[in-house]
Amino acid sequence: MAGRLELDLRELLTFEPGGGLIHFAGQRALLMDAVALGLLRKELMGTVGMTAARGILTRLGYAHGWRTAEAMKTAFPWPDEAAWRRAGGRLHTLQGQVVFEPMERRPEDGPPPFAEAQWRESYEAEQHLLHLGRADQPVCWSLTGFASGYMSYCHGKQIYCLETRCVGKGDAVCQIVGKPAEEWGPDCVEALRFFETQCMEGTLGQVAEALKQAEQKLRQKRRTLARVTGQADDPSGMVARTEEMKRVLGLARRAAKVDSTVLITGESGVGKERIARLIHDESGRANKAFVAVNCAAVTESLLESELFGHAKGAFTGATHDRPGLFEAASGGTLFLDEVGEVPPAMQAKLLRALQEKEVRRVGENQSRKVDVRVVAATNRHLLEEVNGGRFRQDLYYRLRVIELRVPPLRERRDDILPLARLLLVDATERLGRRVMSFAPEAADQLLRYAWPGNVRELGNAIERAVALCEGTRVERDDLPEEVRAAPPSFLPGSTPQRLEDMEREYILAVLARNGGNRSRTAEQLDIGLATLYRKLKQYGHPEAPN
Repeated sequence: MAGRLELDLRELLTFEPGGGLIHFAGQRALLMDAVALGLLRKELMGTVGMTAARGILTRLGYAHGWRTAEAMKTAFPWPDEAAWRRAGGRLHTLQGQVVFEPMERRPEDGPPPFAEAQWRESYEAEQHLLHLGRADQPVCWSLTGFASGYMSYCHGKQIYCLETRCVGKGDAVCQIVGKPAEEWGPDCVEALRFFETQCMEGTLGQVAEALKQAEQKLRQKRRTLARVTGQADDPSGMVARTEEMKRVLGLARRAAKVDSTVLITGESGVGKERIARLIHDESGRANKAFVAVNCAAVTESLLESELFGHAKGAFTGATHDRPGLFEAASGGTLFLDEVGEVPPAMQAKLLRALQEKEVRRVGENQSRKVDVRVVAATNRHLLEEVNGGRFRQDLYYRLRVIELRVPPLRERRDDILPLARLLLVDATERLGRRVMSFAPEAADQLLRYAWPGNVRELGNAIERAVALCEGTRVERDDLPEEVRAAPPSFLPGSTPQRLEDMEREYILAVLARNGGNRSRTAEQLDIGLATLYRKLKQYGHPEAPN
């Protein structure tokens, strides 16, 4: 049957009944879902761009075709080499990639090219249309690569196939033409470069140019933010107007220069992970991975496997070997968020990993060396946990080689408005709104509130305000209810005010909390209604009677 080119999939495909190994023409093969390959194409194009993605997929197909031709040469007793060479189209069909159809030529069509065929049901065109939509050029890159690789091996010279029609760009069928390299004219030089690694040179140039443009946009955004906030931002993108926060960032930068373990403490929402990323980005490990794990979000039974990995069969569901996050972060930084939640049994294993710089996967007896810098964070008072016997003292001191305490937002009130304006810019870009600023009453109310949820709560409040805002600036009524109801803040350390100014702020805050009800306000302030009227008139307030 092979001599007549009536290749049968049952002759080519073999597999173990129990699964695991599949062979095509004697070579190990894999079954891959077409949609998964389509998603890979989309991911490649989104990550490295269309030029690089096309080059990668073309050369992948070329290698596939070459290997198929090489395997088929000895898989069957071919009557002659011509039959083996012509089998490529049929093999392409048997592998489920296309339906191959030879071209029928008429005398008036002129002399035929070296190779010519049309394809129906191209999986590659189908997936491109599904995930990326119609293209303005042919898209069957791995398929033309396969045909080129197969024929190049069979003929002992470079044969390149290019599409002249493609379903992916709106044609009824896909059509290819194959020629030796020397027969392609100068118009096809650029297309042929996708078969060579040199096509990446142009891509790298495009990437370099894109990076330049991104840097320009970043500088422009920083200038915009500087205008919005009234002061230049920290290079890390973090806001630090208060001396306390400037000190934290300074210590973080100094800690970044060494490989010591860092413990970042502070309430939830203060930005501990941002500090950890700053340490990584300004360290010698910046070009390696930054891997973060929330220890409180992983169950005790899975935390060891998550951090250290596991061997196949170590427990139910462990169907293959899996490296842990320590190995995944090799050469880079591992951020252990909420490290105070690590259960006691795991604390000893974590301590050993930090001290020995090696991990042992669950189910294995051998240890593996790891080169990773650990930054940990917690909102707990770990020393109290140590004194209470809930956290190992030796692990505490091993983590706390350098400690950075991030102050809560209520202790850095000068950062509130600059942070709010920065978050306003981010929220308007993300939500597609044109909200430019805060009304004075809204800004004043942001300063009054204590922000128990810190920067995270501030960000949520700003996003809500931007979503509900009807104009081009955030008004007081756009803020969450608890923020609107906040009374004047007289925290120690705030800027001293004159007594009459403090009285004015407090009276107006109570009036606002009562929705403008003057009788209820006077009653709560324990003053006469006439006294309240007189003061409101003195303040020039619109609620004052004429």
